[in-house]
Amino acid sequence: MNEFQVELPDGSMMPRLGMGTWYLGEGRRPQTEEIEALRTGLDAGMRLIDTAEMYGEGEAERLVGKTIAGYRREDLYLVSKVYPHNAGRSHLRESLEASLDRLGTDYLDMYLLHWRGSVPLAETVACMQDAVDAGLIRRWGVSNFNLADMRELLSLDGGANCCANQVLYHLGSRGIEVDLMPWLAERHIPIMAYCPLAQAGGLQRGLIDSAAVRNVAQSHGFTPMQVLLAFVLHQPNAIAIPRSGSREHTLENAAVLQNPFTDEEFEELSRAFPAPNHPVPLDME
Repeated sequence: MNEFQVELPDGSMMPRLGMGTWYLGEGRRPQTEEIEALRTGLDAGMRLIDTAEMYGEGEAERLVGKTIAGYRREDLYLVSKVYPHNAGRSHLRESLEASLDRLGTDYLDMYLLHWRGSVPLAETVACMQDAVDAGLIRRWGVSNFNLADMRELLSLDGGANCCANQVLYHLGSRGIEVDLMPWLAERHIPIMAYCPLAQAGGLQRGLIDSAAVRNVAQSHGFTPMQVLLAFVLHQPNAIAIPRSGSREHTLENAAVLQNPFTDEEFEELSRAFPAPNHPVPLDME
């Protein structure tokens, strides 16, 4: 493993820093600006793009499809997610093919179960494996799975082929460090951190205004937002997918990998925002 990639359980490599698309394609910004932001990231080496059929009911996938037109498919790493109610034999193949059509590609590098629903996990695993065998996806994973969910998943036939767990993780939400993150690390399953900049809710302001974050930012030559991202990427088993709708913000994110944290800086932030000392429920947004 190097600082730019993480090795997955199947032996393949995945970029450690990518771009999320939650709320993109929904008219909050001009579409041309959002496409420019994503293309700026691709051109800066952030070739991982994460999306989902849920995001704008497919509009984010369509935006990504427009973004990647003209890029070599082998230079991209595309991840999408299936709704829980579509994750069974009746609908997963149909949902996957619809996502591929919106993205303008014939395969995904990774396909995730967005969260756990009523479809039995064993059925979802079988459908994911069928999609791998059909060449529609290269590998699969899950999202918003706690430790109990992961233990159950890996006990199933084929469940050990899970290649990632996408969960909420940032400086202000460190509960996964108690049990889930080390358990996954022992099995070489990375976490994909969504909202690594604490985008959801009002917590972000309290983080970026804190003395510890501002002190590290000043000493490191970072903005406070870059500090939040660097904190996540300091974890060797973490992939970060911050959302950005502007070119400037995307370039700030891309710069973080070139200037990683020191252990001392990580510890300063940990003292100000410590992880819990006991298991807590999985945070979700």
